[in-house]
Amino acid sequence: MRTSRVLGLAATLGAAAAGASWIWRHQGDIAFSRPVNEWTFTHMDRVMPTETVHRAAAPTPLNTRRTPLGIAGIRYEFDGRRYSIPELHERTHTTAFLVAHRGEIVHESYPGRFASPTAKFQLFSLTKSVTSMLVGIALERGEIGAITDDIIDYVPSLKGSGYDGVTLEHLLNMSSGVGGVEDWTVPDAPIKQFEEAVTTGGSVLDVIRALPRLREPGTAFNYSTIDTHVIGWVLEAATGHTLAKYATERLWRPMGAESDAFYFLTRGKPRTALGGGSLNATVRDLARVGIVMAAGGRVGDTQLVPEAWVSRSRGSDLPQFQVGALLGGGGAAHYGYSNQWWTVGGERRAYTGLGVHGQFLWIDPDSETVIVKTSAWNDPDDDARDAETCAAFAAVVTAVVESA
Repeated sequence: MRTSRVLGLAATLGAAAAGASWIWRHQGDIAFSRPVNEWTFTHMDRVMPTETVHRAAAPTPLNTRRTPLGIAGIRYEFDGRRYSIPELHERTHTTAFLVAHRGEIVHESYPGRFASPTAKFQLFSLTKSVTSMLVGIALERGEIGAITDDIIDYVPSLKGSGYDGVTLEHLLNMSSGVGGVEDWTVPDAPIKQFEEAVTTGGSVLDVIRALPRLREPGTAFNYSTIDTHVIGWVLEAATGHTLAKYATERLWRPMGAESDAFYFLTRGKPRTALGGGSLNATVRDLARVGIVMAAGGRVGDTQLVPEAWVSRSRGSDLPQFQVGALLGGGGAAHYGYSNQWWTVGGERRAYTGLGVHGQFLWIDPDSETVIVKTSAWNDPDDDARDAETCAAFAAVVTAVVESA
């Protein structure tokens, strides 16, 4: 009797241990799936170690227009049907939505259950676009020599790896030639190995050094969060500051941010931010980032981000980065790519920062319209929801211009 109880207890403890082990190994999948992800995407500081990006001592006012945009009356067409913006929110799991015109809020709403003006949203790969802005600033200040510099001059630990011989420009254009297509659905894909190292304390450097060189650098687009993580290392080496400290001093405070932001850090030491995906910020401060870019890099009379760098982010002249040319490299048919931003082409040359699970920072420079949309999609990538969102944004911009 006693033996059977002991065996039963051992079996129970073994099952519990196996369950705990499974949860630990799959924590990212659980945390990023609906409905848990609505909580996760606004509470990353409860999940991972962090470093603060400090707000401005005297924030720049972000005023709200006295007559708001009639958002409920805006209609957009998608897949042969007409929808309203409230329907967009329901169909694409919007958690926050803000529209600004010429530096003034014309609409702001928070449909998400944990969303609010003070919530800090996990921006995922939208972080890449902010990293690009920081690179432009560092180049202007002479802290980085040139985009044609070999990255091993800044990160010698990558000498002898697939990244040996890759330049900063190759990384900015997602054309390092290192690694395969970024596919979150493949269990042993490099991006999943990278995620596991980040979240469980493994060696991120070992994962990156093991990536093979598959193409000649500069010849083809291949979307890669790891490429931008390496850009983050270059920035930290060149400036002598962590990403959080450099973002504080050169972007967040100068643009007049009203709230602290934060980067989550790798669990393994030395802990470091992810230049390709760990910035968390309020929607209003993310709108400020977009307002800076929509104004050609300026904050008032101050040129914060070099104007030429902003222009470079609106589109590339190279054929492999044009709208529709990214298929096979991890890009949707309705996007092109330039300088860590997704471009949409056309006469307006609008462009957007993107994050998995539906994070957007849409910039229409011609009208100085900025749209922020955070979301909690179940899947990391959803081309249909993405294309529908772009159609809705275009209708919103038209409505903003007509109401001005």
